[in-house]
Amino acid sequence: MTDVPTLLFVGGARPLSFSLDMAAEALAQAAARGIRVHVTNTAEVLAATEDVVGKAAATSTVDVLKPGESAAWAKAQDERFDAVYALQELAQVAVAETAEAIGAPGNPPEAVHRVRTKDACREALAAAGFPQPVVRLCADRAEAEAFLGEYAGPWIVKPRDAMGSTGVSLVTEPGQLPAAIELLPDAKPFLVEQFVEGPEFSVEGVFLGGVPKILAVTAKEKVPPPFFVETGHVLPAPLPDARRQEIEEQVSGALKTLGLRVGGFHVELWLTPAGVVLGEVHGRFGGDWIHRMLAHAIPGLELYGLVFDDLLGRPGTGVPLEPSRGAAVRYLTPPPGRLAAVEGWDDVLAHPAVLYAELGVGPGDEIKPLHRSGDRVGLVVVGADTPEAASALAADLVDSVKFVPESEPDRLPGLWALH
Repeated sequence: MTDVPTLLFVGGARPLSFSLDMAAEALAQAAARGIRVHVTNTAEVLAATEDVVGKAAATSTVDVLKPGESAAWAKAQDERFDAVYALQELAQVAVAETAEAIGAPGNPPEAVHRVRTKDACREALAAAGFPQPVVRLCADRAEAEAFLGEYAGPWIVKPRDAMGSTGVSLVTEPGQLPAAIELLPDAKPFLVEQFVEGPEFSVEGVFLGGVPKILAVTAKEKVPPPFFVETGHVLPAPLPDARRQEIEEQVSGALKTLGLRVGGFHVELWLTPAGVVLGEVHGRFGGDWIHRMLAHAIPGLELYGLVFDDLLGRPGTGVPLEPSRGAAVRYLTPPPGRLAAVEGWDDVLAHPAVLYAELGVGPGDEIKPLHRSGDRVGLVVVGADTPEAASALAADLVDSVKFVPESEPDRLPGLWALH
């Protein structure tokens, strides 16, 4: 009887649509390879994601966010785990610690800690010669004010460890600092860094045999400052070959410098007149439905299967890992206020080029100001023959959706337009 490999899937899925979709694909690609999957997380999260984790061979209750707990649990099991993997950002440290503890392939825990700690990551890249904005870890307002006095602005204030643009804001003069600090999600030490001007991109890829393989560069759209919520992505980014090559060389060099060697990666950056300036580095695949965009742009791609084959030392499928089509996602971001109706959504769902679409609001809901990713109310993911065509179609479909606000006593009902 053939020995069946077991994958320890640390954290499974978050109870969010894109995370559930990613986990469902990961489990399906594992099953297609004859891999047994054991999922761990807290009882609360396992219950909230039971439709996905129910497809795994086994589940166990482990707090994947507590340092050392996953590693200790895995070592105590009679079951052998041949590979350890996580989709979630916050579970990457647990994966590295667990893989090291049981002798499975993995990233060094110190490398994952470095990448997860934004200021430490910037310091490591700067020390290796990569252009980086100056950053400082600040315990309070006084330390942040000292930084503003020392380095030219504008500046970014952000949490040391958070996701989804939570608490990130632009400060153009010192008087705005107290309000920016108030936006932070907690009272822990926070970061202040110099603002980098330039179009933003991200790089999506996977390690194969310890070497980073870049799958695509993604162009980003964001709301204007002071907040930095992403409103759209286009993949692959329409770039001249020389700029794309520059980006790929910088990202590959940075990943090697930081010591990552397995799994997926998602690296953010800016293109400036002086060249590439690297932003945050993530040892996992990008969110915001980039996984669906990659699957369309690279026909036959099995994103998670690539990782599993690499972890288990298996040969790849031989699918060409270069984009031959384009894809885009655009988010629905109507003005704040109470919603009376949504018009045109059924036509979006019926469009044959739509890969995925989601609407999170309905009549009577209150639409919040757009300060963080969670304030976006929906999205449309489309595929096309080229990235330019995908971008234009996504914009047209989003613009076709009309959000009707509740009327006020002193005005006639109207339509919110999306811009």
